[in-house]
Amino acid sequence: MIIIDDILVSDEIKEIYFACNLHACKGDCCVAGDAGAPLDEEEISILEDDIDYIKPFMTKQGLEIIERGGVFEYDTDGEYVTPLVNDNECAFVYFENSISFCSIEKAYIEGKTEFQKPVSCHLYPIRLSKVGLSIAVNYHRWHICSPALNGGTKNGVPLYRYLKQPLIRKFGEPWFDKLIEQFEKTPIS
Repeated sequence: MIIIDDILVSDEIKEIYFACNLHACKGDCCVAGDAGAPLDEEEISILEDDIDYIKPFMTKQGLEIIERGGVFEYDTDGEYVTPLVNDNECAFVYFENSISFCSIEKAYIEGKTEFQKPVSCHLYPIRLSKVGLSIAVNYHRWHICSPALNGGTKNGVPLYRYLKQPLIRKFGEPWFDKLIEQFEKTPIS
């Protein structure tokens, strides 16, 4: 583990190779699991403000969930997460050619909102957790991402390079530059 500006970064972030392949995994991280995507309070406010721009891209079932309960719910730990449809898929998911996509991101791509998607989704398979007053940056192992591990290894793409944009979005470019300096000055163990 390394520490950059009080952020604890797992060695796995350096050691894992990763390149998502939606045609192989079908975006199953959006439709499987036991809770929705983690949200912070600022993201909830943005979703509430921009929901009318996102709704046209949502499924009927997702719309019903949002209309009934709002843009977030609580997981078993009491943390904010996106709502689920039938305790399965994210309420914000939509499907195209049997692949799961994000209606929030679709609204962003279409220029309807400046909010790309929850940072937890953008960072996946990195998950953030609180450790005392610090944030821990960890790799989340899930069989759904096996094709991405194979693709990353085949193409020599380290996870931290693959997730450069969301890491910068979350922690800033100076932080990411420090991460690169730390990771690339020492060989992978």
